[in-house]
Amino acid sequence: MTDQLEELVQQAQVDIAACGEGRALEALRVDLLGKKGRVTDLLKQLGGMAPDERKAYGERVNRAKETLAAALEARGLALASAELEARLASERIDVTLPGRGEAGGGLHPITRTINRVAEIFGEMGFEMVEGPEIEDDFHNFGALNIPDAHPARAMADTFYVLNGARLLRTHTSPVQIRAMQKRQPPIRIICPGRVYRVDSDRTHSPMFHQMEGLYVAEKVSLADLKYDIQNFLSRFFERDVEALFRPSYFPFVEPGADVHIKWTLPDGGWRWLEVLGCGVVHPKVLEAVGIDSEKYSGYAFGMGMERMAMLRYGVDDLRLFFNNDLRFLEQFR
Repeated sequence: MTDQLEELVQQAQVDIAACGEGRALEALRVDLLGKKGRVTDLLKQLGGMAPDERKAYGERVNRAKETLAAALEARGLALASAELEARLASERIDVTLPGRGEAGGGLHPITRTINRVAEIFGEMGFEMVEGPEIEDDFHNFGALNIPDAHPARAMADTFYVLNGARLLRTHTSPVQIRAMQKRQPPIRIICPGRVYRVDSDRTHSPMFHQMEGLYVAEKVSLADLKYDIQNFLSRFFERDVEALFRPSYFPFVEPGADVHIKWTLPDGGWRWLEVLGCGVVHPKVLEAVGIDSEKYSGYAFGMGMERMAMLRYGVDDLRLFFNNDLRFLEQFR
């Protein structure tokens, strides 16, 4: 029996060392030390032994169980450690490596254009100010000297919400009104943002982006406006731009003008191309916000960012900016 026990322990130790996974090791534990295990069965032989033999053999079996239990536990810990290391190695992410399978992103061309315009005017001393896209009649129309019968107030041109109590702003001019209500001159601001009009074709969109500017101080004149606009256009298009100011009507400025630039055509010819509107702030606009129109004057201008982007990048259909076609957008990455 002693030889049988020693052989069993020696073979069991070999089998334990050879186990390569936890499930196999657990099966071996049950086979050796379970209720019907081979080592446990040896204890059943104690009943047929003499009392002195029974005690000595029982102690040897118990030591064998302890030896095998310790060997099983040690092997289990080794397998668990090896499994953890393998898992960590397979799931490890080296954050110092460049990404795989992900293309680099880029700014949308409209965002690029807004940033460029804002940077140029920022260097000219203009502060960027933003405001709400849902407006009331006073800020969007009334304070801007737009009469009640003006076509812009019609539902065919403007998106009204809340049963007509509010509207989606048709320009960013309300931001200028809000700024003048809170500040005293000198005021020099630009107002970028989304605006909404009932219009849609290859050069118009129901939603588009505007950048408007306002300068109010003492003795601001049309000459200041022309100088700043000429300076901006030359910097934006990175060339000496020849600009033409043509008289135009806007309720919120007097006098008002459309600004055209000399644009070279593909065939080598040229034509005057309209790029923005501007003018000297109407005294009624200043009075509507509590600014003394006898002491202060100002100029304002506004331009569509999609329009400027189309000219700068040679895009002939405004809708391309909103289609989210990666083949188009990747050109600006």
